[in-house]
Amino acid sequence: MNTRDIRAVLLCVAGMAIVGSSVSISQLILDYPPLTGQTLRYALAAVVLLAIARWFPQFGGTGQPGTGGRPTRREWGILTALAATGLAAFNACILVALPHADPAVVGTVIGAAPLGLALIGPLLRGGRPTVRLVVAAGIVVAGTAGVHGSGRADPIGLLASLGAFGGEIAFSLLAAAVLPRLGAVRVAAYSCALAVPLLLLSAVAVGEPTRWRLPTAVEGATLGYLAGLMTVVAFLAWFTGLRHLGVERAGILVGLMPVATLVTAAIQAGRLPDPGQSLGVLVVASGLAIGLTARSTATPTDTPTAPAHPAHPAHPVDHEVIAAQTGQTRQ
Repeated sequence: MNTRDIRAVLLCVAGMAIVGSSVSISQLILDYPPLTGQTLRYALAAVVLLAIARWFPQFGGTGQPGTGGRPTRREWGILTALAATGLAAFNACILVALPHADPAVVGTVIGAAPLGLALIGPLLRGGRPTVRLVVAAGIVVAGTAGVHGSGRADPIGLLASLGAFGGEIAFSLLAAAVLPRLGAVRVAAYSCALAVPLLLLSAVAVGEPTRWRLPTAVEGATLGYLAGLMTVVAFLAWFTGLRHLGVERAGILVGLMPVATLVTAAIQAGRLPDPGQSLGVLVVASGLAIGLTARSTATPTDTPTAPAHPAHPAHPVDHEVIAAQTGQTRQ
């Protein structure tokens, strides 16, 4: 890997580490209406990101020169789909899944995203998946399952978990389609802003207005933390790294998220993880080592003239919701 590759990897690792290590923070808003809380989170993040896009447009990589960063009609459609699937629907699916499935099951299904991205990314470009990347992604998924552990789920829980899995994949695939021209800041800002009305409508649909209230001081501070660090910083880090690495190589780094959660939980509890989880971490590490040294067939997306076709997850999207809605971490 060259210097730019290493920098992109470190950015993606930072994004996943922020999300994974922040799971315990989300437990401070367990009593607040969940979709309303996510609405406030993304609204705050959108304000910050739009301000960054206005005053520091070069931050996080620029788009194509001479465009002014204004999305075309097609790009608005992609950004809306990103917000609808990767943010709003992802949250909704997790909320549906958790009463019907153990958090370990939900986390394991979503944790298969690296393999899905390694397979789907090249196919959408009309190419073939790289065998080494697919093998590496499979190893990462197996390690992630070991970190999460096992659990039970009924058909509704499994279907909703699969829906969240689809949202996880869509988040990065759709972002990769518009990152070359718009850049990381604008993609993050527009997607967060578009998610706000979608989440608000979802909150109304499930009857949350009857529970609406002002957040307490702790809840307000937690929402501010989630908006600032877990959304603004993590999204920018992830999108910037994704833009350079491409969807397949960046995708395997999603496997670091449960590892970060596990390490943070172990530090807070003052004890080592159990042997099965520790083995899972080692398996994830071996998969990452194999995948990050592989050559991707993706067209570099950090070149302004690159075609805006789907080229990756993590989102670092809202995996913390799994723990926040159950009061559990992935232990």
